[in-house]
Amino acid sequence: MGFSITSAERYSLALFELSKEANLLKNIENQSSLVLNLISHSNDFSNLIKDPTVTKEDLVKVINKISENYNFDTLFKNFLCFLVKKRRFFFIERILKSFLEICSKSRGELKAKLKSAKELSDGEITKITEELTKNFGSKIILNYKHDESLIGGLVVQVGSTMVDTSIKNKLQQIENKMIEA
Repeated sequence: MGFSITSAERYSLALFELSKEANLLKNIENQSSLVLNLISHSNDFSNLIKDPTVTKEDLVKVINKISENYNFDTLFKNFLCFLVKKRRFFFIERILKSFLEICSKSRGELKAKLKSAKELSDGEITKITEELTKNFGSKIILNYKHDESLIGGLVVQVGSTMVDTSIKNKLQQIENKMIEA
């Protein structure tokens, strides 16, 4: 049996509970983001995680070195070492992303995706974020992407709610109606 999303959530929930109990939630959240950033920007570290020939001892040495360099809390360092000992470090990215989502949900934040045909200014993005926050009654964490393929308009997704005002979508609807006729 493979490592499921549910397993990742169990580990991330355990990290959340331990962090909250020790009043280190914000620190651990920042350190988790740092590790995720390291995974996405360092091919060496990313490859090390995925390499099955690397021994547990070598991985623990790397974790200790990274923990020392970035001044990680002992709780977080021990959690990473625990994952190595349980042969779960391969799934660290999934576990930490799940942990960050749990932290976000605990603060009542909603994640939203925004795509626009034209490049939006920071002011426009802020205005859209504020409007979404007002409409959904929760703080919105907006992930913005510029997508020229939309031709014009916006696509906004908050949770399972999606609003697509793009010209691409309207053209697709017209095409579908023509095919049905």
